[in-house]
Amino acid sequence: MNIRQVLEDVVNIGASDIFIIAGFPCAYKKNNKIIKYNDEKLLAEDTRQIIKDIYDLAIDESFEEFEKKGDDDFSFSLSHVGRFRVNAYKQRNSIAAVLRIVSFELPDYQKMRIPESIMNLCSKNKGMILVTGPAGSGKSTTLACIIDKINKSRNTHIITIEDPIEYLHSHQMSIVSQREVEHDTKTYNCALRAALREAPEVILLGEMRDLETIETAVTAAETGHLLFSTLHTIGAVNTVDRIIDVFPPNQQEQIRFQLSMVLSAVISQQLVPGTNGKMIPVFEIMFVNQAIRTLIRDGKTHQIENVILSNRNEGMITNDEFLLDLYNKGEIDKETAISHSTNQAIIIKKLK
Repeated sequence: MNIRQVLEDVVNIGASDIFIIAGFPCAYKKNNKIIKYNDEKLLAEDTRQIIKDIYDLAIDESFEEFEKKGDDDFSFSLSHVGRFRVNAYKQRNSIAAVLRIVSFELPDYQKMRIPESIMNLCSKNKGMILVTGPAGSGKSTTLACIIDKINKSRNTHIITIEDPIEYLHSHQMSIVSQREVEHDTKTYNCALRAALREAPEVILLGEMRDLETIETAVTAAETGHLLFSTLHTIGAVNTVDRIIDVFPPNQQEQIRFQLSMVLSAVISQQLVPGTNGKMIPVFEIMFVNQAIRTLIRDGKTHQIENVILSNRNEGMITNDEFLLDLYNKGEIDKETAISHSTNQAIIIKKLK
């Protein structure tokens, strides 16, 4: 199988992911459905050769190192084709890979249906802004759009720390330094600590993975930087709770106070199937006002949703309200609204 030809074909088809797994034909995902590229079932030796060919295309990556480790993350570009984020891994005595297709061009936030209230976050000068959601929900795309808008509208130094780098940002009004974990730095935390000495105004931290990185990220926000990052959480309240719960009990009061001071916004998103057959983004938007700061500091995060509900005129919205709006516009069906809601009992009542 000519992997370069496969990559060209699936990019032209408009797929989002490619699957190379032994025992199943090469497949791709489009509009959240997995579709066979052909009917040729791949054997273990086939997947090994295909993935070795992918490493050859990537040039700087080591197939031998991957075989020692058992899993690997990297990204590479093909001229006139596209950019690909690769996760290679061993499974059932064979080698497999999933490739995420990333466009060369930075996405248009309007085509991505990202609300203006989210894009306006680019005007913030300091604080922590979190974009959360499950894997594949579009977090990286949302952040790329915000960083692109800052790059085009502000004279500043932007540092991104990613694993791997997905979207490439050229220097516009800003200078953009993009660092990839393992290639350019050992860990997220090492790069983040170093970034504080590299005169950035804006820092994009690909993911807050552990306590040490979260501590450093909070410190960066406290010292006057505008810091963006992600978490695999659903909902603003769950995001705040997850950060606090990472810390030992004797430190939780302190982190509640710090978080109440530095957190500026939490954007939680997911993709749901629309009635037109395409995936539609759903957002929960929380802008941290004085009421929410007090609730975080006092450990009353369960009351935050009520503040979001009562401040829709400020651009805030809950996940379930967003779903209801889409349902009322005919863009999603009732089953989708219910299955992707955070409080199914309430949304069923409202739908009735």
